[in-house]
Amino acid sequence: MKILAFSDLHRDLEQGARLVEMSAEADVVIGAGDFASVHEGLPETICALAAIETPTVLVPGNNETADALREAVDGWDAATVLHGEGTTIEGTEFYGLGAGIPVTPWDWSFDLDDEAATAMLAACPEGAVLVLHSPPKDHCDSAGGGGSFGSPALLRAIEEKRPRLAVCGHIHESWGCESTIGETPVRNLGPKGTWLEV
Repeated sequence: MKILAFSDLHRDLEQGARLVEMSAEADVVIGAGDFASVHEGLPETICALAAIETPTVLVPGNNETADALREAVDGWDAATVLHGEGTTIEGTEFYGLGAGIPVTPWDWSFDLDDEAATAMLAACPEGAVLVLHSPPKDHCDSAGGGGSFGSPALLRAIEEKRPRLAVCGHIHESWGCESTIGETPVRNLGPKGTWLEV
């Protein structure tokens, strides 16, 4: 299965158009959150992406809520929003959890604490493709000046559920980062579009 995955589009409609073109070669498209910027521009960004006809899995970032994302994709038949739930595409299981995890310092942000994230990941099947917005602790979660901004709950979930692939975004300085947890590849995506195989 050939996957086109991206995160953190943040209202970049030109890049959205490029992703639509690229999607013609994909079996599945993944959007790992932050389509909007501080809750602004979500409908326009989703409208730019809605020309994608390939099955598409989306999770909310911390710049839009799960409810707002579900509302924005209404009418985009190829898109499925996952936030504490899963879906199966061509026999491959996908499970998604969006939001900023752990809680960010911004009062406008759509966030979850680690305890809530653990509860929402409990139903994730072993060996799924795990679509996250936030990175796991100590993996693709550095903001450049040192420090680790990822989630211990997400790290534990990957260790326990052993997904075949885990993708995230959120920490812009780590876009393009690759890591592994056990045998699970972890990728912090960024907006350019990353090709992956599972």
